[in-house]
Amino acid sequence: MHDSRLGNLLGAAALALSDLILARVREAAGVSVSGAAALVVLAHAPGVSVTELGRRVGLSQPATARMVTSLEAAGLARRGPGAGRTVPVALTEAGERTVGEVLATRAAGTEQVLAGLGEDDRRALTHLLEGLLTRLHAEVGSAEVLCRLCDRARCTEGAVCPVGQAERDRGR
Repeated sequence: MHDSRLGNLLGAAALALSDLILARVREAAGVSVSGAAALVVLAHAPGVSVTELGRRVGLSQPATARMVTSLEAAGLARRGPGAGRTVPVALTEAGERTVGEVLATRAAGTEQVLAGLGEDDRRALTHLLEGLLTRLHAEVGSAEVLCRLCDRARCTEGAVCPVGQAERDRGR
């Protein structure tokens, strides 16, 4: 039997956490949530094409081009010379600083939510989230998309990232 209350609680918690984190990220970056996600993606994949950047943040090619234009206008990113129609995008120094602020803000928001949990609850939640993220990867199909706002170094401190592992397992 499926627990509809559990699903409802999970949905409400996921939405509330998403609203909290995304509002803070938007404020820290001074750009849209997609723009903030794009900056984090660029920190992990400098020189990615405009098209690939859009795929990773969930925008169409025209919307991504407009977003990159706004990131350039804010002094956070720059387009480089490309080969043919492929145009690479990279962070500026200001963009790199902004990524640090975005990730710190995201971490502070999640830590605020987790502050009331004891160590046993934190370990249990970590285990549950690892399994949930592995299953979510099967739905989403891409670590780049699923982890677009992740601080990847934090996820791999003394552990294996469940999303990265799911991606490697899928490739076998």
